[in-house]
Amino acid sequence: MDMPTAIPSPATKEIPLDARRWRKTLFGMLLDSRARFGGKREVIEDNQRKPMTFDRVLIGAMVLGRIFARRTQKGERVGMLLPNVATVAPAFFGLVAFGRVPAMLNFSAGPKNLLVACKAAEIRHVISSRRFVAEGKLEELVAALSAHVEIIWLEDLAKTVTGFDKVRGVVSSWFARRLHGWSGAKPDDIAVILFTSGSEGAPKGVALTHANVLCNVEQFLRTLALRPDDSLFNPLPVFHSFGMTVGLIAPFAIGMRVFFYPTPLHYKQIPTLVRESGSTILIGTDTFAAGWARMAEAGDFANLRLVVLGAEKIKPATRTLWRDRSGIELFEGYGATEAAPVVSANTPLYHKDGTVGRLLPGMSYRIEPVPGLDEGGRFWIKGPNVMLGYMRDSAPGILEQTPDGWHDTGDIVSLDPEGYITIRGRAKRFAKIGGEMISLAAVEAYAAQVWPDNVHAVVSVPDERKGEQLVLVTDRVAPDRNALIASAKAHGVPEIMVPKRIVTVEAFPMLATGKTDYLTIAELARRGGAAGGE
Repeated sequence: MDMPTAIPSPATKEIPLDARRWRKTLFGMLLDSRARFGGKREVIEDNQRKPMTFDRVLIGAMVLGRIFARRTQKGERVGMLLPNVATVAPAFFGLVAFGRVPAMLNFSAGPKNLLVACKAAEIRHVISSRRFVAEGKLEELVAALSAHVEIIWLEDLAKTVTGFDKVRGVVSSWFARRLHGWSGAKPDDIAVILFTSGSEGAPKGVALTHANVLCNVEQFLRTLALRPDDSLFNPLPVFHSFGMTVGLIAPFAIGMRVFFYPTPLHYKQIPTLVRESGSTILIGTDTFAAGWARMAEAGDFANLRLVVLGAEKIKPATRTLWRDRSGIELFEGYGATEAAPVVSANTPLYHKDGTVGRLLPGMSYRIEPVPGLDEGGRFWIKGPNVMLGYMRDSAPGILEQTPDGWHDTGDIVSLDPEGYITIRGRAKRFAKIGGEMISLAAVEAYAAQVWPDNVHAVVSVPDERKGEQLVLVTDRVAPDRNALIASAKAHGVPEIMVPKRIVTVEAFPMLATGKTDYLTIAELARRGGAAGGE
């Protein structure tokens, strides 16, 4: 089949990329930033309120990295099962410094998905914390892991560190660039393994190179005009690509202070900490941002100049909430783990509500038509930030390289003449009913208009007569399907887009990344009872 011509990003000519800024390793970036901003500059802080400087992170990386190197092999994928705490930085950079590949494990994914991830990337060692496991009640998860991998406990390592080790770490930090050079790491080598969320199937390992990650940092730093004097509040887990690249790597790249918080679900505490930390930038998802805004008090968000949300569409009600209560505009972005992850973003300069902004500089795209769809098509992307390839549990440790550098996002999108991208839905999230293609995302948006204060998801299940039927899963108490029908008639929405059944849940299934857990929702729809009738 002839492929549509690749189309460059509209931002390519406006914001040219300088390869010298990202053609390096992640540890090389750390050393360059330390030289630029000074070793005493504070760069990362967490809930313990003990900021770490570049020097402290670097020395910690030298100490931990040498210990990790004794227990692992060069090039080995080493699992990291840690929360958002400052210690993540020296552990992460310690692995990279000595030629190991951090594999960021999703501790909320459950034993089954976690074991699939470990098998896919051939992970034999996992770094974790006894305190974290105890506080997170993850004993069952770790027990399942322990049968297949060796757990390296940070608390146990701390007890073995001698005074000589610490002195050696300080001395090593003076020669860190030479030591890292001996690892043989190159910009195009695999730097980190992340895993797809598992929201639609078994997780896959995503192999990102040093250049992939650092190019993406350069792309969105330039696009969003982030500055060294900014301060970022990051409540997103580092096993999530948004939380890792934007929330961990980018601050070190430009000397921007970052405040790590272990969970985005503490809606009451986070607004206060955003104010107390003096943060100017906040990242998250629509679900989390709505919760923070509802619990915020006057002045909590006074210092914020930029709030960037991804992973799910921003609801109009969330925009209104932030505008009315804090006078803040929300900027929606779009990403994929396979793109390290940022693909597009709205900015203060280039912004259009309802879209996910324009493609980042240096990227190209093509849109393939989908039979049955009159508007939009399947979105393919290419660029220096697009992954090297996948690792799957069906072929452990084998890199399945991205063909010709093109990645099929699986999303259905349309672009306007100015290059703004509108997400129409997932290609997998379309149902064929009565010969017509129905976007499940469009049905969700329609349900949200009828009941804006609730959370909704629509899935399709088998139907004997029409092949498929739509089921709405919602946290609304006693939903009346007649309200959907009446609204559909009033707004000219075809009745074929009205869900046949409604299933009510007390707690809406969400992943820790803020994405909707469609696998669980599909199961609820298949076995759930009807509310509101046929």
